[in-house]
Amino acid sequence: MSLRESLRFALLGVSANKTRSALTTLGILIGVASVIILLAVGTGSSRAVEESINRLGSNTLTVLPSSTDDSGGSGAGGLADIASLFGGGQTTTVSGTLTRAPELTMDDAAALVDNPQAPDVLGVAPVVSAQSVQATLDGASHTVGTFTGTTPTYLLINNDTISAGRAFTDADYAVHRRVVLLGTTVAEQLTSQAVSDLVGQTIALNGKQFEVVGILGEKGSTGPQDADDRVVAPATAVQDTLTGYGSLSSISVKASSADTVSSAQSQVQQVLDSRRGVTASDRDYSVFNASSILSAATDSSATFTVLLGVVAAISLLVGGIGVMNIMLVTVTERTREIGVRKAIGASRRDIVTQFLLEAVILCMFGGLVGVIVGLAGSQFTIVGVVPVVQAYSVVMAFGVAVATGVFFGLYPANRAAALRPIDALRYE
Repeated sequence: MSLRESLRFALLGVSANKTRSALTTLGILIGVASVIILLAVGTGSSRAVEESINRLGSNTLTVLPSSTDDSGGSGAGGLADIASLFGGGQTTTVSGTLTRAPELTMDDAAALVDNPQAPDVLGVAPVVSAQSVQATLDGASHTVGTFTGTTPTYLLINNDTISAGRAFTDADYAVHRRVVLLGTTVAEQLTSQAVSDLVGQTIALNGKQFEVVGILGEKGSTGPQDADDRVVAPATAVQDTLTGYGSLSSISVKASSADTVSSAQSQVQQVLDSRRGVTASDRDYSVFNASSILSAATDSSATFTVLLGVVAAISLLVGGIGVMNIMLVTVTERTREIGVRKAIGASRRDIVTQFLLEAVILCMFGGLVGVIVGLAGSQFTIVGVVPVVQAYSVVMAFGVAVATGVFFGLYPANRAAALRPIDALRYE
């Protein structure tokens, strides 16, 4: 019997009981759609995390003051360091009977600029953080989430853009000019008009007058942190009016490329160790590497995506078991038909091909509809994530569906082919 003839018989067998065939393909449909949608959600989540970190600067380093414990090892770090990055207070170093407050200075930052010992350092910016700054304008008021005093280089390091107006300049920094750049969240809280209208206006920051020279480009939210709830100003003006001339909150450093972050970190530590008279065992500062966060987040997202894919694959496996179950029932119901076909000359190969094709047709149909449903479902935001469909997931899901038909259809097909004609004709 030709393959075309076997295919015709298989189609007749599938269409003989349309309701049962439709219910059988439903399991495959759900499995394929689940694989596509869940992998798309995992990929979308991973991409969102990566883009969020890249917006903040993935090839950046942040030098923070940190404490050391009595044994000389590194003390405050991890979450404490991150808290310091966003304006947390300084810690205290205790070593024997000597107590001192670790601090970073403008001289520390200056030592890293164009230093031949740090060839992989592209830019350096000192950072002064002011706390609980109240911004007011014409009766509108807003408590700024993050207030940063720094140099113009900070905008390069932090991958900042200006959506309206201009950035402050080295001249503004040198003459202590009271100018500010507003994040979109702050700007929106201070005016009901277009945020660009704030450019050129004077706002009060804890009662001190500053001119708005620009609006920062949007960065969106990073977890619970609103990256647009911020103000950036020249550090000299901030020290004049809001913080005083104390130590720095941190020093931001940009590596020349993503590939040189680790070497830039080593170079920064070498320069600062020499300046501050410390070693790796008793450093009173720490270096926060943003690329390590990106790597950890990417690895975590990849694991999450794999887990989602496994969950979806289980539903596809259950659908395949359903196909085998129905095919076994079909073989039992059509035992006499099999006997008649074998009695008039159908070979074992003909019987195997027919029933195997029936299983594959069911899975192919379920797979095709599942792909359509999966692609349609991936067009919607799911649990706050915009799914990103990968071509490989569609091909893989459909391929596994067809393979499922072959695998789970092979046993029922062989069982049908193994029936002796005389036994099959006697079957009631």
